[in-house]
Amino acid sequence: MPRRLDHLVICVHNLAKAAVDWQTLGFSLTPTGVHPFGTSNRLAMFGNNFLELLGVTDAGAVPPAAPGHFSFAAHNQDFLRTGEGMSMLALHSTDSHAEAARFNAADIGGYAPFDFGRDAVLPGGGTARVGFSLAFATDPAMPGLAFFTCQQRHPPELFWKAEYQHHPNGALRVIEVVMSAPAPAQHRAFLERLTEGAAELAPGRLTIGERGDRITVLGPSEMARRLPNCAADGSPRFCAPRLAVTDLDATGRVLKNNGVAFEVIGNVLLTSPAASHGLALEFVEQETAYG
Repeated sequence: MPRRLDHLVICVHNLAKAAVDWQTLGFSLTPTGVHPFGTSNRLAMFGNNFLELLGVTDAGAVPPAAPGHFSFAAHNQDFLRTGEGMSMLALHSTDSHAEAARFNAADIGGYAPFDFGRDAVLPGGGTARVGFSLAFATDPAMPGLAFFTCQQRHPPELFWKAEYQHHPNGALRVIEVVMSAPAPAQHRAFLERLTEGAAELAPGRLTIGERGDRITVLGPSEMARRLPNCAADGSPRFCAPRLAVTDLDATGRVLKNNGVAFEVIGNVLLTSPAASHGLALEFVEQETAYG
């Protein structure tokens, strides 16, 4: 079955500074979560997916990659050596151990599943133990990027909190992830195996996933048209999430009041990658989000 977008990993050098910058963009963030493998995060949580701001906060605790074992922390540590931005895309799963076996059989990820837990800070100040299972997939044609499925192994109410899901900018959900690549069609087989969906091809573009849970890969000309403030280099990369909002005018007012520059192209409000650590943001109103 097609896979739902679960979350985006956005790698930053300084997590505390990045949190201030993303709050200026109008996002409410969860308190800091600390991983047992040297990274920490702050989340912008939506209805059923989220953005994860991630920093390497204890380099000595980062486990190296090994044959058959993907190191989440080492991947992001390596990513930061070339800059900030989105390093990984996670899809929702109810059984990441089964996904790891499926990825191995599909020849897109011969990695063991990865199970871990951490303490989540609750709105009242207490903590709850939350657990996750991850299954990783990589494509040699997309160096420096990674994909995984994420299974939450705890009662949903311990993680999804209404207090964390309301944002001054009106953001409701990530509905699309936009990538750039010199030749989008070259990534069709990998993405179809990853998502168990059928890709749609058009000149300069590849799209896969259902409405509201799409991955779109754009070639140079389509990138210049849709994301004119994002330079497309020679390597595939994640460029922008598209977020549905309640009221685009209200989103614009929040950004303007906070001193965030943006432009409106048709029915899309677009921010610069410079404002959000290498990742442009597309905001669209909920009523037109799925067109």
